[in-house]
Amino acid sequence: MTSATESLTLERRSPDLGELFTGFLTLGLIGFGGVLPMARRMIVEERRWLSAQEFLDMLGLCQFLPGGNIINLSVAIGLRFRGVAGAFAALLGLIAAPTVIVISLGVLYDRYHDDPRIQHLFAGLAAAAAGLLISMAVKVISPLRHNPAGIAVAALCFLSIVVLRLPLLTTMLVLAPLSIALSWWRAR
Repeated sequence: MTSATESLTLERRSPDLGELFTGFLTLGLIGFGGVLPMARRMIVEERRWLSAQEFLDMLGLCQFLPGGNIINLSVAIGLRFRGVAGAFAALLGLIAAPTVIVISLGVLYDRYHDDPRIQHLFAGLAAAAAGLLISMAVKVISPLRHNPAGIAVAALCFLSIVVLRLPLLTTMLVLAPLSIALSWWRAR
């Protein structure tokens, strides 16, 4: 008999270039303004390209790199499965539709920005984005529930940046080595 973890591992497969493009194109179309929670669902739960832990590890690396997290993640996943061509396919899929949408919305906003309905629309979009961010935080922290050191590092990061308003670079320079050391110590 195989365990649930082994059966999930057996079901996973490498996406081809077309799947990378269409998967990230779909994310770009449906996840406007808050794609990370949907990316996790697509990559981990629906298509099973990565396990929850692999997603968390890759996301951690992508958050450390300069640039948008989801953009970095699309490039990293594409590169992992199909090399440079996969990175390009995933990135192009992710940014193609949103680029057209943002340019179109920018033109419309420039023309109608004084309309109170448009102002209310953007206030509603901001609230939805905040909700998606909270949802993603809950899903990302879930694999850490059995890792007190990971929870402590995440809490320290939150306190440093949100409460104490320390610079991101300073926080990362201190907490990244601490996190690596704790992971190494835990794995021993």
